[in-house]
Amino acid sequence: MFTHIYIEDGVAEHPRTQEICTRFPRAARVNCERYGEVFNPKSQDFRLQKAQPALILASKHGNTVLEAPAGYGIGGARNYYFSHMLNCLYDCRYCFLQGMYRSANYVLFVNYESFAEEISRIAQHSKLPAWFFSGYDCDSLALEPVSGFAAHFLPLFASHPNARLELRSKSTQVRSLLNREPLANVIVAFSFTPREMHQALEHRVPTVERRLDAMVQLQQAGWSTGIRFDPLVYQQDYQAQYRALFSEVFSRLDTDRLHSVSLGPLRLPRGYFKTISRLYPDEPLFAGPLAETNGMVSYHQDLENELTGFCTAELHRHVPESLLFPCTVAA
Repeated sequence: MFTHIYIEDGVAEHPRTQEICTRFPRAARVNCERYGEVFNPKSQDFRLQKAQPALILASKHGNTVLEAPAGYGIGGARNYYFSHMLNCLYDCRYCFLQGMYRSANYVLFVNYESFAEEISRIAQHSKLPAWFFSGYDCDSLALEPVSGFAAHFLPLFASHPNARLELRSKSTQVRSLLNREPLANVIVAFSFTPREMHQALEHRVPTVERRLDAMVQLQQAGWSTGIRFDPLVYQQDYQAQYRALFSEVFSRLDTDRLHSVSLGPLRLPRGYFKTISRLYPDEPLFAGPLAETNGMVSYHQDLENELTGFCTAELHRHVPESLLFPCTVAA
């Protein structure tokens, strides 16, 4: 999977580093003082790196847990996010990470203990349930067989019932969850777009059917699940596409085991949009009916309202309004 692994000097002897390296005995190992030496230089070829990304093992310094942006949440009053990893195994054309980072390489912060310490501190001092979102700068589960991320953090949340964890993913890597008892304070949320959009925009992502299979397994095992229709993408026949997607999803799933359903339109910060559209100048998505407002690129307001309104009305046919949450943060 990886031909090169870059290792910060400070984590070279970390048990997690050693364990990961043993999984890739043929990978070339390159030492570095800080991961930014590899990850941050200008003039990197993102598209070329995306074809064969390297893995960078590093330590997260500074703030390990941050307050979530306004509009990012599923009903909680206190929302936080933490990123054990930077970048995603998948290659979705609409993903804001392509505009945020210069490099397509994956950074895995192996000092999980630092994240756990801060999560515990917040949970212990919070009078209200504190929500923690792990899928903001990466996919929560896609690298699970290598990272052991969920396997490490689930026991932590089992010991903090006042904390809530959302694992957001497009992956089918759910074995570590199925191998243990479900936790009432953990939500496993899957993202979906219609089949036609998946084929055109979500490269390397498991099919809708495979993701639904994973969700069904989790629900049958007792896990609470969530659905994220985010971003909502406009196409000429979007109504038929989303109606078909909703019908397929809700015919397979047990709505009694759904914690929440969120939806939000395509939105990208102006700088990110410019970077991504330069990476993929022939991508029809970026030639669509888009407009810039207050530094954000999204669909024209009337079209965004039409798209969101239609999908919201259709979702009301499948789930109660109490389960629906809008999302206004960049995809």
